[in-house]
Amino acid sequence: MLGNKYIFTKRGKTGQKMQSLLQKLGKSMNQLREIELFVQVGNVGSISKAAEQLEISISAASRYLVALETRLGVQLVRRTTRRLFLTEAGAEFHQRCKGILGDLREAEDTVTETAIKPTGTLRVTASLSFCLLHITPLLPEFSQRYPEIQVEVIAANRYYDIIENGIDVAIRTRQVEADSNITIRRLAETRRILAAAPSYIEKFGTPVLPPDLKHHHILNYALANTPNELPLKRGKESIVTKIRPLLEANDGQILRHAAIAGMGILVQPKYIVYDDLVAGRLVPVLDDWDLPRLTINIAFQTRAHLPAKARLFIDALVERFRINDFERLWC
Repeated sequence: MLGNKYIFTKRGKTGQKMQSLLQKLGKSMNQLREIELFVQVGNVGSISKAAEQLEISISAASRYLVALETRLGVQLVRRTTRRLFLTEAGAEFHQRCKGILGDLREAEDTVTETAIKPTGTLRVTASLSFCLLHITPLLPEFSQRYPEIQVEVIAANRYYDIIENGIDVAIRTRQVEADSNITIRRLAETRRILAAAPSYIEKFGTPVLPPDLKHHHILNYALANTPNELPLKRGKESIVTKIRPLLEANDGQILRHAAIAGMGILVQPKYIVYDDLVAGRLVPVLDDWDLPRLTINIAFQTRAHLPAKARLFIDALVERFRINDFERLWC
């Protein structure tokens, strides 16, 4: 009897633990469902449309949204009689949650597509500099590993419409896409710096403060947000220096070669000129001052299942950046 009673007691405790585990799992699933509903509401701008797409009732969708706002203690969505829109906190939370859900879908795809042999044409677009420095070095090993994937690289310093042009993977430095059908995944951050060849420094001297740049030859990127202004910061100091470039170009490689030839001081992301700085072909100028940094992102079409060819390429690119620790070198 004692033995039987002992077994019964142990089974009772196990049952309680199992029930507790199931309750926690159910709570986690509900929280994931809340986030999934919120992201869909932000995408389509409507609770009813989001509910329809997720195949749940409108009342259930409303409960999920209320539960999420209650749990976070912040209003994410503001409703009027005519429309629905995200609050400032909601917009930031929406952007982060989209990335998290995208990562979850990729993780699921990794498991479910392992048996599928990736094939087809992979269309990748990025700036010429990024293609030369990071796409091209990646291709030999990638093509050897996945010989059935044909890669088409489109080097361009403008942003192609991903859906309209059938782009699988795009590398971009803007953080937000106007189209909710585009998913953004952060790759790395890089400083923007000023640099010149030793021959230029020897001939024209080194600027000590930002206003000194007015007396120097500036090689500037024509497609910058503020091509004729340099907003520089050092600690709590900030100054906007207006410049009149000696040379403007829509490609960083043109400016890089001009700078190496001693033509002037270039303004470029550090990832483009890092090897030149290490080799001494270029030297930093006003390096204690910071320009607004750039975030390099991977953009791709939002889908329930990301094609294997795109997922594998993204994974290879992310792994290249992780192994080489590029962000630390550039920042």
